[in-house]
Amino acid sequence: MKLKDKIDITVRGEVFIAKDDFEKMNQEREENEEELFANSRNAAAGSLRQLDSKITEKRPLDIYIFNVQKIEGKEFNSHYEELEYLSQLGFNVNPVRIYCKTMKEIEQAIEKIGEDRENLTFGIDGAVVKVDDLKFREILGTTAKTPRWAVAYKYPPEKKETKLKEIICQVGRTGVITPMAVLEPVKVAGSTISKTTLHNEDFIKEKELKIGDTVVIQKAGDVIPEIVEVKKDKRTGKEIEFEMPKVCPVCGAQAVREEGEAAIRCTGIECPAKLFRNLVHFVSREAMNIDGLGENIIQQLLDKGLIENIADIYTLQLEDIASLKKNGQKFAQNLVDSINQSKENDLYRLITALGIRHVGNKASKLLARKYKNIDNLMKAEFEDLSQINDIGPIVASSIIEFFSQEQTQDLIRKLKAGGVNTEAKEEENIDNRFEGKTFVLTGTLENYTRGEASNLIEKFGGKTSSTVSKKTDYVLAGEEAGSKLTKAQSLGVTILTEAEFQEMIR
Repeated sequence: MKLKDKIDITVRGEVFIAKDDFEKMNQEREENEEELFANSRNAAAGSLRQLDSKITEKRPLDIYIFNVQKIEGKEFNSHYEELEYLSQLGFNVNPVRIYCKTMKEIEQAIEKIGEDRENLTFGIDGAVVKVDDLKFREILGTTAKTPRWAVAYKYPPEKKETKLKEIICQVGRTGVITPMAVLEPVKVAGSTISKTTLHNEDFIKEKELKIGDTVVIQKAGDVIPEIVEVKKDKRTGKEIEFEMPKVCPVCGAQAVREEGEAAIRCTGIECPAKLFRNLVHFVSREAMNIDGLGENIIQQLLDKGLIENIADIYTLQLEDIASLKKNGQKFAQNLVDSINQSKENDLYRLITALGIRHVGNKASKLLARKYKNIDNLMKAEFEDLSQINDIGPIVASSIIEFFSQEQTQDLIRKLKAGGVNTEAKEEENIDNRFEGKTFVLTGTLENYTRGEASNLIEKFGGKTSSTVSKKTDYVLAGEEAGSKLTKAQSLGVTILTEAEFQEMIR
């Protein structure tokens, strides 16, 4: 942005997030299973405090400039005059500013802002009354924390009663099944509310909610509608207990809640609600590593109906892909080559790509090494799986559950038909020089990514961990190594430079 005049000026303002942007951001966080922001003010403040500026950059922050702190060659007599000048210069200035001459006008202005606040594009919880004359401000002065020339009026949150007509369940992109309250429409704080999230099974039990209950609604942070109370004294006896579904309401696959978690998840790998997220993971670098098949291309393929499940990737035609871009022949050929190349991947990549809960790249390699092909893994028994180092009973249960699903078996059949390799490749030069040794990686290495270094360690029979303990044998420390290096030093763990590591694997 550029000012309309060349002038040396220092200004102060308040950063905020607009209502629509806030709701969109929370919707994305819910889909990604991230904790929702309670209100836009906390979200804006937290965004500014982020140490990683890339995170701040992604947040939909805006700012209203409300004060001239310092200016060269110009003087003002009043605050209102300042605001008008700031607006003329090109600064974003709050459009809600009412000039008042009497206490009556102040009361009327507060009342009007209160009536109009739901129509504003940004959230407010009050109105500020300020002395306009800048000389009077100097006379009044400030305390250690607050100015004596301004006072804030806070609006009370509005609460309304309505009926809980029904509870329906929605399935997010990650498979989390979220209960939603369907309400008799009621106007709260200026907008009509007809449904709101009930978060999870625990929330429903905690509030003792039943279908047919009279409930009290308010907007959390004046933005998010929520049920704050159940009016049990208004029950008629016809209210119905609600139970979370045992199967996914979208695809019919088993729905499970794991110990220690609040969320209930769909386990179906071909569930339409999860398809986009499953595709993104399947083609990712750690999984099948299909270069060129990014989120944007995946979404276009879905929108055009060119793919309806994961296995459809391997039936894509050159002309289908070329149609996604103007003059897209070269792009299409490169992507087809990448898809064909992925068919030859080792088994562990396919296991990673399937997205079995709790099974990452490291566990996939252990499973591929043990079972040699996908058919053996699909028939593996719990006792056998749980005895594998670093697998354990929770992961074993997850694997058994995953491969017992009809959707999983259907996908494996389709992938085989598409020519995808389901066999482990023989390891070359078996060398277990790091057998029984645990490495922790920290800092930035010059010649390897973390993944490449981990692969080398595992190739030689070792394993990597994310935490330093007395059981750690080596800490491989690169540039800007942090707390892990400090802890290793305090525990007397052997610390390797990159050069020393290279000498060990030579």
